[in-house]
Amino acid sequence: MKIDALDIKEVGHIEELRQGIVKISGLPNCSFGSMIEFESGLKGMIVEFNPEFAFGIVFGDERRIKVGDTVASRGALLNVSVGDNFIGRVVDSLGNPIDAKGKIEPSASYPVFRQATGVMEREPISQALHTGIKIIDLLIPLGKGQRELVVGDRQIGKTTIGLDTIINQKGKNVICIYCWIGGSSVAFNKIMQTLNQQGCMSFCLAVSASASSSASEQYICPYTAAALGEYFMHNGKDVLIIFDDLTKHSWVYRQMSLLLERAPGREAYPGDIFFLHSQLMERAGRLKQEFGGGSMTFLPLAETLQGDITGYICSNIVSMTDGQIYLNAGLFQEGFKPAIDLELSVSRIGSKVQCPAIRKLSQGLRYEYVQYRTLLRLTRLRTKLSPEAAQQLQRGKALYELLIQENGAPLSQAEEIATFYAFSQKILESISLDQVKLFKNNFFAYLCKHQHNLVEQLNDKGELTEAIKSLLDNSIRDFFRSQNK
Repeated sequence: MKIDALDIKEVGHIEELRQGIVKISGLPNCSFGSMIEFESGLKGMIVEFNPEFAFGIVFGDERRIKVGDTVASRGALLNVSVGDNFIGRVVDSLGNPIDAKGKIEPSASYPVFRQATGVMEREPISQALHTGIKIIDLLIPLGKGQRELVVGDRQIGKTTIGLDTIINQKGKNVICIYCWIGGSSVAFNKIMQTLNQQGCMSFCLAVSASASSSASEQYICPYTAAALGEYFMHNGKDVLIIFDDLTKHSWVYRQMSLLLERAPGREAYPGDIFFLHSQLMERAGRLKQEFGGGSMTFLPLAETLQGDITGYICSNIVSMTDGQIYLNAGLFQEGFKPAIDLELSVSRIGSKVQCPAIRKLSQGLRYEYVQYRTLLRLTRLRTKLSPEAAQQLQRGKALYELLIQENGAPLSQAEEIATFYAFSQKILESISLDQVKLFKNNFFAYLCKHQHNLVEQLNDKGELTEAIKSLLDNSIRDFFRSQNK
């Protein structure tokens, strides 16, 4: 006679229900993160408990459950399916496909709230993550395994930085995950359309919990994205995750906490708001070879209100990341894009991850840019400048023009090196601004046409040997001669 396997579970009942939060009696052995199943088939998770009651959140439409329904717990933690088959797909916070492309066959199952990898399993960050954005690669360099906050007001280019970084990973064996939290479905569809048009979905996947999703789904969305990324990292691959954005994630958590009657603190956020994001940020890093050898880089986005970078959530995330890229609305309005404020932006990984050529060419650029901005303010006051200051102003104008970059057009390493080599040779400050623009837009195409081997060397090794410098000097000279003809 065939004996069915035992199904051991605790069963409780819903005592109260309010906006996705359920109060449950009859689950004495539950723990934080335990998965629960409702009578209607919906799933949920325990987020708080006391000797009398447990409190859970509902994943999905709460209208399908009611007071008095049974709730079952098997003691298992909330897991999400992971695997290579997720690449090219769009999933929700529970790993279910929402792109109408059929079922996804998983390779494994990972806990959503997994403990971060220990220090002894990691190794120092030493490889650059090339974004293709000149101002970042030269002055705010990112490394594989780093956590770099992108912060600024709404509608000034935070999402664009994330998208351009993803586009630039084409052909570089980096798995990219776009995590969409609390935004509109229309905006998310535009992002996915851009990634499809750029041919990025062959190495990219998306986890979405838009504004129409429940608060609980928006809450676990970034942790699900991190779990998917950890699967690839433990299998020796490099991963980039864009969290867009953690400010809305904080709002959702505040809403849940107030419904759970937790004591509000600063700006009505609960006391554990720091832990909320620190447990997420700690999951980034680079593993030693014996533990997989992969890396996971985080680019969390956060929104400021009228440029106030000292806001609670922004300053919280700054304290747990390896630097911040601050976007300034004033720079955006004057046409400097990406509108990155170099006076407030920093990468704590520093130049050690840059290739030798970019490391050398970037020396002193930040100081020259800040000095140019200072001189520009003086000229607005009609202050008389010395010949030396006027020369610095002319050089600063050339640098300012070089750092401006169009959306969706990341640059290769060779193009960045060639462009800023010309600047380091003090060629561009002696010509008009129109000629600088002409050089910026056309020189690299000329170089690819006449010095293809040189371009390959710059992309592969990133070094400025005497032979390469000589070839670059001749190419720059020949380019301007051809333009004059």
